Formats: sequence, C-alpha cells, structure tokens
Amino acid sequence: MPHVMIDYSRNLEDRLDIAGLCRVLRDAAVATGILPLAGIRVRATACDHVVIADGNTDHAFLDILLRLRAGRALSDKERATTKIFAAAEAFCANVLATSSFMLSFEMRDIDVSLSPKTSSIRRYLPGEKE
Repeated sequence: MPHVMIDYSRNLEDRLDIAGLCRVLRDAAVATGILPLAGIRVRATACDHVVIADGNTDHAFLDILLRLRAGRALSDKERATTKIFAAAEAFCANVLATSSFMLSFEMRDIDVSLSPKTSSIRRYLPGEKE
C-alpha cells in the first residue's frame, strides 16, 4: 500500500519530466522487493506558492514522501530508502547540475490500526492474486 507523494515547485515543470519521475519512482519501489506493485500509488502536486531559501524565484525543490504500512524490518526500509532516493537523484541529475534545486526523500510508517484499506485492483493486474 505504499503511497509516494511528490510536492514540487511549479518552476520545475520546464526543467524536469514529472510524469517520468513518477514512473521511475514506481519502478524503483517495486525493485526494492518489499513494496508490491498492486499497492503502489505515485502522485505529484505542483506548489504554486513557495518561498525557497532567500526567495529567489529560480530556486526549485522536489520533496518525496513515501508512506507505507508498518511491519517491515528497519534494514529493509533503509535499503529501500537508499535505492529509491538514488533513482530520484539519478533522474534529477541534470537539474541538480544546472540549477538551484533541493531534492529530499522521507519514508514513514503508517499505523495499521488507524488506516483501513480495501481494493479491487489485484483483480485487474495480470498475474496478481487477491
């Protein structure tokens, strides 16, 4: 059930393929082996009103938050964090090299007792079982 939520300064849209980043993050999440494809949701939201550092409007940011149900080993989450952040950093390498840009990532556990879920998506994914 991992949720990958991206907040970014709108001025990134002419520097970075946001939809492409969503796909890269989904693929990196699956490649960790601990985040199932059927549960992954990646979404990106442009922030129109931002003040970054000294307020220069050329500065940009992209913040990635991955929320997942509690219960995975810390070592697995650390490995996944490293792998997913590396994929984001590689995808954003040109922006990092050519402009003022902040990239961040955080993984958080969701308390299972406070987060009910239901889904029919596995019925619509080839090779998945409910």
